[in-house]
Amino acid sequence: MFFIDPSSHDIGRSFSSSPASFTPSVRWGLGIDADDFRLSPTASSDRFSFHLLRSQSNLVDGYWELRSAIFCEEQHLFEESDRDELDSHAYPIAAIHHGLDHCGQVVGVVRIVEESPGFWYGGRLGVHRDFRRHNQIGKGLIWKAVTTANGWGCERFLATVQIQNVRFFQRLHWQSTDELEIKGISHHLMQADLNYYAPSVERRPYALSVA
Repeated sequence: MFFIDPSSHDIGRSFSSSPASFTPSVRWGLGIDADDFRLSPTASSDRFSFHLLRSQSNLVDGYWELRSAIFCEEQHLFEESDRDELDSHAYPIAAIHHGLDHCGQVVGVVRIVEESPGFWYGGRLGVHRDFRRHNQIGKGLIWKAVTTANGWGCERFLATVQIQNVRFFQRLHWQSTDELEIKGISHHLMQADLNYYAPSVERRPYALSVA
């Protein structure tokens, strides 16, 4: 929802890529306690949980389907598929709903990519359109993405953020490092404070084969 990875710089930002589309507390001007974003070490909540996907996971199909629904069918950022060369070495993460009506449904996605040793980007972050009122999903995806990379030796974790969302990320312990213009829209390149996002104990897979 808010991360733009290097492969996406030529398409600019979409409405769904903004934190405001899934964090009502930000969009509607309500106060946020920074500690509210410190989820459990596993980035889980009562209604949602967040999972690094392996090739044998039964969530893989839902991951790809939701990405396609958001970035192709809804936002029309890609004509046929949003998959690209980064998916061959990206790590996919899915948010799962545990409610009675949607139990086991993939309701959020994100991928993390190591561009070079210790240097990570987040990308393809999205939340199912029917669940964007649940800001826990966005929080959990952010937490899971950054803490997972941090546990694997991340030294820098970056994202490009629209100008109107910079303050939101600053409250989440992100710092602006540069100002950019993408498709005529002002952005900031922002870096996560890895001291805030405690390293996860999630084991890094030896190989990726979900692309």
